[in-house]
Amino acid sequence: MKNKFYVTTPIYYVNDAPHIGHAYTTILADVLTRFHRALGDDSFFLTGLDEHGQKVQQAAEKRGLSPKAHCDELAPRFSELWKTLGISNDDFIRTTESRHIQVVQAILQKVYDKGDIYQKEYEGIYSVAEERFITEKEAESGQFREVKVIKEKNYFFKMSSYQDRLIRYIEEHPGFIRPDHRKNEMLGFLRQPLGDLCISRPKARLSWGIEIPFDKDYVTYVWFDALINYISAIGYLSDEVKFKRLWPGTHLIGKDILTTHSIYWTTMLFSLDLPLPDTIFAHGWWLMGESKMSKSLGNVVKPLDLIERHGVDAVRYYLMSEMTLGADANFTPENFIKRYNSDLANDFGNLLNRVSGLIGKNHGGIIPELGIPTLADEEVAGAGRALGPKVEALIREYKVDEAINEVMNLIRQVNKYMEAQAPWKLAKTDLPAAGRVLYIATEALRLSAVFLKSVMPTKTVQVLEILGALDSGSFWGELKPGVKLPSFPPLFPRIEIDKQS
Repeated sequence: MKNKFYVTTPIYYVNDAPHIGHAYTTILADVLTRFHRALGDDSFFLTGLDEHGQKVQQAAEKRGLSPKAHCDELAPRFSELWKTLGISNDDFIRTTESRHIQVVQAILQKVYDKGDIYQKEYEGIYSVAEERFITEKEAESGQFREVKVIKEKNYFFKMSSYQDRLIRYIEEHPGFIRPDHRKNEMLGFLRQPLGDLCISRPKARLSWGIEIPFDKDYVTYVWFDALINYISAIGYLSDEVKFKRLWPGTHLIGKDILTTHSIYWTTMLFSLDLPLPDTIFAHGWWLMGESKMSKSLGNVVKPLDLIERHGVDAVRYYLMSEMTLGADANFTPENFIKRYNSDLANDFGNLLNRVSGLIGKNHGGIIPELGIPTLADEEVAGAGRALGPKVEALIREYKVDEAINEVMNLIRQVNKYMEAQAPWKLAKTDLPAAGRVLYIATEALRLSAVFLKSVMPTKTVQVLEILGALDSGSFWGELKPGVKLPSFPPLFPRIEIDKQS
């Protein structure tokens, strides 16, 4: 039976301008999905947009548009960026689609019929900016904007009744919330009394949302609506075969929405008698000068600006190799150039240029035969054979940066091997021996391109085409001798820093 890999990004807020934070999570999901597909896993990748709530309604009113027209106009910014970034998602869901709305309403009715939803009058502190009621402690923190006291009758989900069950589940499933310090953070949160979740807004105050099926005077609170996308998109209540095949899955999220995913969403699933996600992975933030990138601070890096200058594969490589999943990472143009020049221009690109140049000069441009390997050759070959299991184990543990580094370690090892073997000198006295060295180095390049294909889907395909190995696999020794190498421009031209000013 095939392994399964169902991965989701958060559904992004339609009002946002897509920035490097959105790009990072989506590229990460794409890289993981491509790796799992290559491993033969039954893989499915979902992303999409969150389009309901007060801020959407207000933004539409300011523009003189209906909320739906406002969303329809803004949504393509995301889907077009995903195309530019080479994102291979299987589905793109918008919460304004009927397939989602129907499931949300059916779930509300199910949870209500179960007795897990009740109505009461409530007075509390409400953050308009966050579109949720907050605690006094949160209000005092100063982190919430547009705060006011609201008194109104609303519907509540009995989240508190699942508190002890959730604590036990988290403690008994060590890989459920990752990394560990985020799991501990949530357990700490759950050691205080858990309130019930307000899941409605009166239409008198907010009309833009999914109508509550058992009370036409209310719409659904945007977080209760939005989280359901993870199951509405894969056939819950509409295609049970597909749903059972794919659910549960992995949620990739930013650390700022960990509470909603690990507490709101999980208790909702408990109420529905559905399995909890396999993994909720909260990654860190991209920082610039130790500050989280945000539109209000004016320090948002636009992915398209980087792509236009240096290509999409270079941006994908940088984002995946620079951040350790779970920790924050600092973005600077200097870091980007340093990583690009070191890994892509010097290590990978330069090795490709060297081997192809020497094959052209001394072997008629044709990949030579391996011959009988020496101990030095076998050392490289051994590293190549060990690469696949190492990369697979790291990817299954969400250690993408470490997996990339394992591939680059092989490239670095081969660069040292080339220096030690000096095939340009060997060619003068022993042409077959020089050919053997170049075969080993070229095979390491081919194998590295195969394993980096999920990270850099365009450039690696170009490498494999040059080597006549487009359909080759992930085992050492699949490079075919006798292939004529074409001429090609540098794949990763070095970035000269003085030209960036």
